Amino acid sequence: MKPLTDYLDLSQQFPLTRQQLRETDRSTAALVLSSAIVAFLVMSPMLWLVFRATEVDPARAYSLIVSSQTGWITLNSIVLMAIVMLCSILLGVPLAVLTTRTDLPYPRFWTIVAALPLVIPSYIGAIAFVGMFGSGGEIDSVLGTTIPAIDGLSGSIFIITLYTYPYVFLTTRAALLSMDSSIVDAARTLNAGPFEAFKRVTFPQIRPGIAAGALLAGLYAISDFGTPAFMGANVFTSRIYWETTGFGREYAALLALQLIAIVAVVLVIEAGIGRDEDATSSGDGEGSTIRLGNWKWPAMGFVSLLGTLTLVIPVAIFTRWLFRSEGDRIPAYEFQLEFAFNSVYLALLAALVACLFALPVAYYSGRVNSLTSRILERATYVGFAVPGVVIGLALVFLGNRMLPSLYRQGVWLLVFAYVVRFLPQAVGTIRSSVLQVDEKTIEAARTLNAGRLETFRRVTLPLIMPGVVAGSVLVFLTTMKELPVTLMLRPIGMETLVSLIWNAQDSLAYRYAAVPALLLILISGLSMLILLRQEGGKLS
Repeated sequence: MKPLTDYLDLSQQFPLTRQQLRETDRSTAALVLSSAIVAFLVMSPMLWLVFRATEVDPARAYSLIVSSQTGWITLNSIVLMAIVMLCSILLGVPLAVLTTRTDLPYPRFWTIVAALPLVIPSYIGAIAFVGMFGSGGEIDSVLGTTIPAIDGLSGSIFIITLYTYPYVFLTTRAALLSMDSSIVDAARTLNAGPFEAFKRVTFPQIRPGIAAGALLAGLYAISDFGTPAFMGANVFTSRIYWETTGFGREYAALLALQLIAIVAVVLVIEAGIGRDEDATSSGDGEGSTIRLGNWKWPAMGFVSLLGTLTLVIPVAIFTRWLFRSEGDRIPAYEFQLEFAFNSVYLALLAALVACLFALPVAYYSGRVNSLTSRILERATYVGFAVPGVVIGLALVFLGNRMLPSLYRQGVWLLVFAYVVRFLPQAVGTIRSSVLQVDEKTIEAARTLNAGRLETFRRVTLPLIMPGVVAGSVLVFLTTMKELPVTLMLRPIGMETLVSLIWNAQDSLAYRYAAVPALLLILISGLSMLILLRQEGGKLS
């Protein structure tokens, strides 16, 4: 009889097991190494920015930070972010309640109308509103009267709110659909009125959803470059861009670090407010319906007005400009198919590289639940939380000092900036697909003597391909709309749709922005179709 230790030593009984263990160790080490390299590459622009900021003379840095100009920029940026968050809540929460808890007619249609502004870049809306209501605009020329101008900080707040409230609307609506409504009905049976029941029962449950949406709206507001630049608001993003294109890059680096610090504080505050101790999601979202009665007409008028402001006016203005031919022609701003091709080409490269970067990180974090995997995954999200103008500034520094052959001489530094900015979209979707793959399916392939790499290629990759495709499409669509990174890093002589819009607006030749703006609205609308498809009809 063989000794018991021989039976316990599985590696002697099953040589394949020992080999598989060695392969597992090697593949895990390769995954960790690949994920670490990706995380380092994503973090490298911010690390370089910090390094450059430390080169500024401390006395000069102090004088720049405490200057009155910096104080006004900080105050304007915080006011912009805070009021946009507040106004987005005031618009988004009632709309979410109207479309989920009331007998509003055609709720699916009004839901789409309320959510669609999210697909239009706010700077497109800013150009349209200036063209409609600004001095010499359509209203001015038709009525012959001047109305209060929509510009500056107040104009930026108004425009950004119109195009960011859907963040609060969608997250609050999702919270309302998933909350346990039975306790609301129980509160109503205890003679609590609709407002009292909402304040004491519904609001605590949907508070995390409201906080999450308000956070997204606030981060968008403080990181938005196009709208404040078009409106002439003196905030961090516009000031950083103007300092970078001038000779104040040291000052721009300090402003960028201050902006990152404000974003970090907002994230910390949201983490405290958005905790979900009171929230439950075990319900089916169905409960007693609030009867609107005659109030349904003002409710539909309210949503219609928002749809008119956010959707109809931009499309109408750019369509009118499309067929308007008065004024001298400016050949440099004429639309050319080459510009659209350049945008598509850059977006395709960014989507491809982002998916290649995301695969090891998403696969490792989806298969291994450890502190290391969580840190490496979260590191890839840094670029998404940092405004695009800051990433652009960091890569301008890096390209000038370390990579002069790549800075504005080819597309790869620009593509890298896109990847840093939008990598989390690919990581998130691919990781979700990895989590859905049954481990037993992979083990079954291993028992047929397939190696780790072959198993991944023939079994895992086909199963997670929907996530890879969804992530690449999201990166493609958001890259098409990205403005500051494109302006700061595009190769010399290379024009895209967004750079043409910027140049036309900068020269007050708005009609030349019509074609690229309408193309961007059309392409952005595709992102909503993908979102609705992934939601699986939840909007109904």
